[in-house]
Amino acid sequence: MTASRPIRVISDTAFLTAVHRARESERPDAVFRDPFARRLAGQRGEEIASVIRACHEWTFTARTWLFDRIVLDAVGSGVDTVVNLAAGLDARPYRLDLSASLRWVEVDLPELFAHKVPLLEGARPRCALERVPLDLADQGARRKLFEDIGRGAKDTLVLAEGLLVYLAEEDVASLARDLAAAPRFRRWAFDLASPGLVRLLQKKVGGKFAEGGVALRFGPPAGPAFFSAHGWRPLEVHSRLKAAARLKRLPFLLRLLAVLPESQGAQGARPWSGVCLLERR
Repeated sequence: MTASRPIRVISDTAFLTAVHRARESERPDAVFRDPFARRLAGQRGEEIASVIRACHEWTFTARTWLFDRIVLDAVGSGVDTVVNLAAGLDARPYRLDLSASLRWVEVDLPELFAHKVPLLEGARPRCALERVPLDLADQGARRKLFEDIGRGAKDTLVLAEGLLVYLAEEDVASLARDLAAAPRFRRWAFDLASPGLVRLLQKKVGGKFAEGGVALRFGPPAGPAFFSAHGWRPLEVHSRLKAAARLKRLPFLLRLLAVLPESQGAQGARPWSGVCLLERR
């Protein structure tokens, strides 16, 4: 990595997430504790974060906290399988209070796992953890994986944290349809950006990402309703800004914005991001 090219491949975005999780975990008033984030992020994570300054820490804190809540609520209501797509350097199977009988399947690129697995050697997951090295762009392979997992599950929650914004609209639609077609895949959680936020990110950090062949793309004008045509309907939509305000992580000016009323639907030109929980139609 060089200062002029901090992002070399899409997997490098996982280091950015991990370093922000580490920074939150090290606060005395941390809203979550990830004891593995610092070693997973390593120096590379700090170097990337030092260059990609426009990706503010509060956004990662809010997103991680919201996903944690969704996972724990789902497991508490009877979910027996969690599928984490583009799992990156996530350590939830090791740090959340999970049942040993819960099946947790991580899916990501082989090179990401090659970095991650040795760093977690000796740590024991709290659930039945599996890892599947797979490029999700391989539609045939992912469909087979979804079918295989679905046959062995009763109630599955799918996670896609930090993934969709990098995909083209047609690729998101295709993934949504494949997930909806899988047996027992009943809920799906992901983070979503408005068109306005995607444009803002493209302006501020898009060039740095593009140098590594990574594009910031997906921000549907319809918001969460985009997925209704592809087999899913919204259950919950949580603003990251409002979550960060609740967690007392916002700078002063953004605290003022957080008190404004906010729609859970289309956001248009507003620089909005949220965490959405959908159920299969």
